[in-house]
This record gives sequence, structure tokens and C-alpha cells, in this order.
Amino acid sequence: MKLSEAESLMQKAVEATQRAFNTIRTGRANPSLLDRVTVEYYGTPTPLKSLANVSTPDASTIAIQPYDRGSLNLIEKAISLSDIGLTPSNDGSVIRLNIPPLTSDRRKELVKIAAKYAEEGKVSVRNIRRDAVDSIRKQEKNSEVSEDESRDLQDQVQKMTDKYTSKVDELLSEKEKDIMTV
Repeated sequence: MKLSEAESLMQKAVEATQRAFNTIRTGRANPSLLDRVTVEYYGTPTPLKSLANVSTPDASTIAIQPYDRGSLNLIEKAISLSDIGLTPSNDGSVIRLNIPPLTSDRRKELVKIAAKYAEEGKVSVRNIRRDAVDSIRKQEKNSEVSEDESRDLQDQVQKMTDKYTSKVDELLSEKEKDIMTV
């Protein structure tokens, strides 16, 4: 495994963590809350964004307008069964999700969920580090790199790991601040 490859994988792990954070609601309407909702459409799990236009007409409402009116009830059912904790209201052409203000207990729960996502992101980065270090040690064992080069490469991998775990920590502190802001 090359250093550039390891760094690319670490960057992708951080981006995946950011996407996970976007699915946590913060008291404001955000279309990315629905990113993980899939609708059983003609027997195929389909992402909601492929079936409908998702918009935020105001700070506390998400409007979902299906491209195909026949999928309205399927979308409503998928949202009800999802883990976002919002009840859809259907007026026959548009589904609306009203986002209630968060209670302090719910905010604390969401911070814990965000911390769990951050830990998963850091574990991914550390797994990439482990794989890269194993690869470097294998190269050293096969006499492809010297002992000094091996140590230098391992130090570089560790510095990259520290950089990306601190990025995940920064994202977490931003998200916590976002969640706790009333």
C-alpha cells in the first residue's frame, strides 16, 4: 500500500463520517436528514432523492414532492418506518415533515449518536493505518525497503493518522455545537 493510497482512503473515511453527521437532525430542516431513507419502489429499494424533490420551504419543514404521484404512499410509509423519528403528513400531492424543536434530553442523545459516528470514523482511519504499516513491514521483510526507510514511512503513516483523526474530532465538535445550539 502506497502512502498516497492510504491518505486517499483516510480522506474517504473522514468524508463518510461527515455524511453520517449530516443525517443527524439539529432542530433545523435539512434535506440530508433523508439521505438514508430508501423506498421499496416496484420491488427495488430506491433512495428517496431518486423518487422525489426534497426541499425546505422554511426552517422547520421539509417538503417532499414525488415525481410519480403513485409513489406518494410508498414514500410516506418508508419515512414512517425509518429511524429519523418524524411523522409525515400527506396532502395528496406533497408530503411534509414538521421538525419540532429538540428537547435537551434528545439533544444529549443526538450528541451520543454523533460521538458514535465519530468513533467509527476514527476506527476506519486506524484500520487503514494498520494495513499501511503491515504493508511497510512486509516490504522491509522482503528487503524492498531498508529498516530506516521503513521507520520513516511508518512515522509518516502515523502523522497522517493523527491528522485525519483530529479532522474527525473537529467535525464532531462542530456537530456537537450545532446540536446543542437552541
